Amino acid sequence: MRRLAEGKIHERISAIPNAWYPAYIIRGDEKNMMIDSGVNLLGPRYLASIKETIGDPGLLHYLFLTHSHYDHLGSASYLSRHIPGLEVGAHERLAGLLQKPSVLEMMNRLSENHVELSGQNSAEEDLTIYPFEIRFHLKQGDEFHLGGLTCLVYETPGHTKDSLAYFFPEIKTLFPGESCGVIQGEKGDLIQVEFLSSYEDYIDSLKQMILLEPEMVCIGHGLVLTGNDARDFLRCSLEETFRYRETIEAYLNEAQGDVEKAMQNMTRQEYDIKGGIFQERNAYLTNLGAQVSHIAVMQGQKVKSRNKGS
Repeated sequence: MRRLAEGKIHERISAIPNAWYPAYIIRGDEKNMMIDSGVNLLGPRYLASIKETIGDPGLLHYLFLTHSHYDHLGSASYLSRHIPGLEVGAHERLAGLLQKPSVLEMMNRLSENHVELSGQNSAEEDLTIYPFEIRFHLKQGDEFHLGGLTCLVYETPGHTKDSLAYFFPEIKTLFPGESCGVIQGEKGDLIQVEFLSSYEDYIDSLKQMILLEPEMVCIGHGLVLTGNDARDFLRCSLEETFRYRETIEAYLNEAQGDVEKAMQNMTRQEYDIKGGIFQERNAYLTNLGAQVSHIAVMQGQKVKSRNKGS
């Protein structure tokens, strides 16, 4: 079964504030956790939704992040300022990135591209992404007990070097961020492959998550999948990743190894003509550049380094 990632999706799980930039609230018997914090421009809406979901925002104990992209950690600094005692967990690498002015500048610049969200901040609060404290440097094998629920941490690099997934065995629910791709297309029949830092690691991470046999997968954007759809999605994502590499190689071969030309041709055909990819265009271009460059290097070509986006 498929459903939009919004509202109450399980007796213990709610997705806020909308399906495209969801943060997931998990309610344990003793503690509550939020996974990801979406885009900074929706900071006030996340806070309002937290109040609607659990009442007192102070009852939100943990905020765990899946990776270091602006549309997944965007409101973390805002929420940290408004919820004293909130403990943030993320990969150790993410903490270092937050200390780099160039990284923060890029995150805030990419956020500004979301003009469709510019009217959400009616109170004109400061929603800039600033450095924030990361209380827990999360790694493979870490466990956090919420009371009746256990959060197991898995390192799932490939989308980014610092990608993490969270699995709750009691309810067999997986929160992979974008480490297994995103469902796209008008009919929801396309999988947007999301390896950026390493194709090989992305494959290994998918295989690791498949072995968990989740009965619910709460994707980083758009949808929540349950039952056979959850398990089929992970397997299909693995198959699509192999196919996607072949597609990139075909564009590179057509462009005689010219990465920029291959990117331009692929963007025109896959994004502009075919359509169905809902990712903001600048973010798509940034990510595509990382992917095409990565595959070109795997083919033995020398390419200039590129920034990686969301």
